Amino acid sequence: MLIGILCGLATCALWGLSFVAPRVVAPYTTIDLTVARYGLFAAVSLILMINPRFRPVGLRRSLVLTGIALGGFGYVGYFMSISYAVRYAGTAIPPLVIGTMPVLLAIIANFKDRSISWSALALPLMLIAAGIGWVNVSIFATTSAGDQTGILSGIAAALIGLVLWVIYSLISAAVMQSQDAPSAMHWTALQGIGAGIGAVILLPFTSLWENVSFTGEQTFHFVLWGAVMGIAGSWLATLSWMIAARLLPLALAAQLVVAETVFGLFYGFLFEQRMPTIPEAGGAILQLVGVGMAIAIFTPRRVAQA
Repeated sequence: MLIGILCGLATCALWGLSFVAPRVVAPYTTIDLTVARYGLFAAVSLILMINPRFRPVGLRRSLVLTGIALGGFGYVGYFMSISYAVRYAGTAIPPLVIGTMPVLLAIIANFKDRSISWSALALPLMLIAAGIGWVNVSIFATTSAGDQTGILSGIAAALIGLVLWVIYSLISAAVMQSQDAPSAMHWTALQGIGAGIGAVILLPFTSLWENVSFTGEQTFHFVLWGAVMGIAGSWLATLSWMIAARLLPLALAAQLVVAETVFGLFYGFLFEQRMPTIPEAGGAILQLVGVGMAIAIFTPRRVAQA
């Protein structure tokens, strides 16, 4: 139980970098970063396969295709959506739109397997939803009318990412908790290959084919962040999440994802060199309290089952 929670939180800390990386690497484009990140994710997965025990062999064809597909639309599609959301709406709103995912996944998962009673789950979910709503409403209310069109475009992109990530989470959790589940390492490798295929498809749309010049400092930042996002934010984060998905019920793992929102906000504040507003800080605290309550609710049940 504790290992699963720690792996889930570590994943969220790494995924949270997605909400600031597109702005750090500018003037390199979103597609540039996507190709670098997932090309490296695939490269790490393939290099590890030199060792036979890291090769996803002996798996059903349908399982292999599912893993590759998840790496394509789940990672490349999600990151593209989030990157454009950050570009149009800034670093604060997109994490909070994605922050609705724990609520959605917890409800879907509990409908499916009834991990916990609805009465016990209601208060944590309400706290999480209240925290998310408080920050979203306050940010939008203080935005000028001229900027609201761009923010709405960013919110729309974030909603697309939300839908993709909900689908990804449900499918991946179902696979990892099935009787013939692959190892976390093999499942990560398959998704890395899928993400690499997506990166190759996007390659013609990168800055490589345009007459654009970058300074040495800009290129250094791009290479550094491409490496961080490819190795830590993709390969290591995926491996950690697969371990969490195997050890935790989805209704609990889903609520841990709210930490991605908090980390995303924190990284955004560091990038913008400012302190959070009262609604931003208060909303994040409500979300954390909600997740803490959820962990407290699930822990006795899991210990009793053990």
